[in-house]
Amino acid sequence: MADSWDAVVIGGGHNGLVAAAYLARAGARTLVCESRHKTGGAATTDAPWPEAPEIKVTRLSYVMSLMPPSIVRDLDLVRHGYKVHPMGPYYQAWPDGRSLRIHADDAARNHEELARFSKRDADAMPRWDAWLGGLADVLAPLLMQTPPRLGSRRLPDLRDTLRLAWRYRGLDVRTVADVTRLMTMSITDLLDDWFESEQVKAALVINGVIGTWAGPDEPGTAYVMAHHSIGDVGDGHLGSWGFPEGGMGAVADAIRDSAEALGATVRTGASVEHVIVEGGRARGVVLAGGEQVRAPLVVSAVHPKLTFLEQVDRAELPDDFVADLERWRSRSGVVKINLALGELPDFTADPGTHPQEHHTGAIELALSPSYVEQAFQDAKAGRGATRPFSDGCIPSVLDPTLCPEGIQVMSLFAQWCPHEWAAAPHTEELEAFADRVIEGYAELAPNLPGAILHREVLGPWQMEQEYGLVGGNIFHGELSLEQLFHLRPAPGYADYRSPIAGLYQASSATHGGGGVCGIPGHHAVRAILADRRRGLRRRALL
Repeated sequence: MADSWDAVVIGGGHNGLVAAAYLARAGARTLVCESRHKTGGAATTDAPWPEAPEIKVTRLSYVMSLMPPSIVRDLDLVRHGYKVHPMGPYYQAWPDGRSLRIHADDAARNHEELARFSKRDADAMPRWDAWLGGLADVLAPLLMQTPPRLGSRRLPDLRDTLRLAWRYRGLDVRTVADVTRLMTMSITDLLDDWFESEQVKAALVINGVIGTWAGPDEPGTAYVMAHHSIGDVGDGHLGSWGFPEGGMGAVADAIRDSAEALGATVRTGASVEHVIVEGGRARGVVLAGGEQVRAPLVVSAVHPKLTFLEQVDRAELPDDFVADLERWRSRSGVVKINLALGELPDFTADPGTHPQEHHTGAIELALSPSYVEQAFQDAKAGRGATRPFSDGCIPSVLDPTLCPEGIQVMSLFAQWCPHEWAAAPHTEELEAFADRVIEGYAELAPNLPGAILHREVLGPWQMEQEYGLVGGNIFHGELSLEQLFHLRPAPGYADYRSPIAGLYQASSATHGGGGVCGIPGHHAVRAILADRRRGLRRRALL
C-alpha cells in the first residue's frame, strides 16, 4: 500500500503537537491522531459544570515554567495566542495567624519575610538562590541534550558520551559534589542543611514532592525540587511559574494552531489501536474501526506502556526492553480539585476577599515538612491522607477570561491518596479526601467552604481512563533517580528512538519530560532529522 503521510503522531497532547509542528516545519506531511474529542491531553481548559458553562478551569496541569523560549520562538506561539502571566509569590499561612511569602525576584522582601521566622534563614536565602542558580547552569542545558547510550561500545555512542563529558570539563570538585548530593538526597535533608525554621522549610519543600510518589524524606526528592526550579516563563527569573491566559488549554491550542499553520493535519476521535510493523520497521498505524494510516515515520507521544505493551506486538521488541517497560514505575497519589468560588479566600493571617498579592501565586497547604511526610505515609499505608497537602492557585485573579466577574476559579493539586486508587474510581473516598483538603484550607481561610459554588474532584483512575495518564502520573513515569536521563524510559533507548526503526518516542516519559515543556516533542524530531541526514549521507556514498 502507498504511504498516505510522511509521518503519523500518536497523541495530540502538547508534546505530540510540538512534534507535529516541527515535522511540518521540516516539510513532512504530518497527521496527528488523537483519541479524545479534543487535543491538549492534560494541558486542557474545560467547563466541567454543565449548569455553569461560562466557568472554565485548567482541569489537570495548571501552570507553565519549563517550556524553552526556543520552542516558543520556533513555533511562533505568541502569534498563535500564547501569553503567560507570571505568578505572584509562594504563600503559606498558618492557623496561628502567621504567614510567609517568598518572591521569585525580590531578595529584599524575601529577607524581610524570612527574618520574621529566622534571621539566620533570611541571611541564608540569597546563598540558597545562588547555589540553585549555579546548579541550574549545569542541569538546565542537560534538558536540551539527548542522553548518550552510556555503556555502549559503538563508536558513535562513545563519541556522544565523550562529547557530553567534554561539555562539562570545566566543572570543579565542589560542583560535581553538589550535583551528586542533589541527585541522591531527600529534600528534607537538603533543607535541613540550609535552614532552621520549620515554616521556611515548609514553604520550600513542596517542589520536591509535587506529582511524585515519594514523601520529602525519600532520597531523590531534592532533584525533583531542582527540576521544578530551573525553568522560567520568559521573564528571566529562575524557577518562575506562570498562568497561561485562557488556561493550560490555550497553550495546547496555540501549539496546534502553529502545527496546522505549518501544514500538519490533526484528527480527533482517532484512537490508535495498533502500530503497523513490517520487516522490523514502523509503517503506520491502525485506528479503531480498522482504518490503516500508512507512513514511514511514527512518533508516539502517549505513555510508553500504552505504545510498547499495547499498541506494538511484543514479539517485535527485545525481551529486555519489554521487561524494562513492565518495571517502569508510573505511580501517583494526586487528587486534582477544581473549585468555582463566589469570593476569594479570606485568610486570617492576611484578611480580605479583595484581590491581594497573596492571591496571585501558589497558595500552599503544607504546614511543615513533617506534615507533608505524614500525608505520604498515610497513602503508603493504603489510606487517603488524613491531612493532605495541596499546591493551590487562583489563576482567575490574573486571567479574567476564565470566568464571569464576581466568580473566581481555584485549582488544588493535592496529595496523597493510595496509588492503588488508579485501579478503580473510589468516588466516595475521593470526595471525603477533597473534604479534608477544604477543611485544611478552612483552618487558614475560614470563609472558603461557604464560598464554594461548584466542585470537581479527579483522582488517579479518572486521570488514567480519560487522559491516558497510566497510574495517574503526570510525568508518564516517576522522576526518581533510576528513571532519569539515560534511563528514561529504558536503558539504550533514551535518545527518542525505539527498537523498531521508524518508531520514535516523544512522551513525557522521555528525558526532559515532566511539565508542559514540549522538550520531548522537539527532541524526537531532532533525532528523526539527524537519522534522515545520516541516511542521505549513506545513500550518497553508495
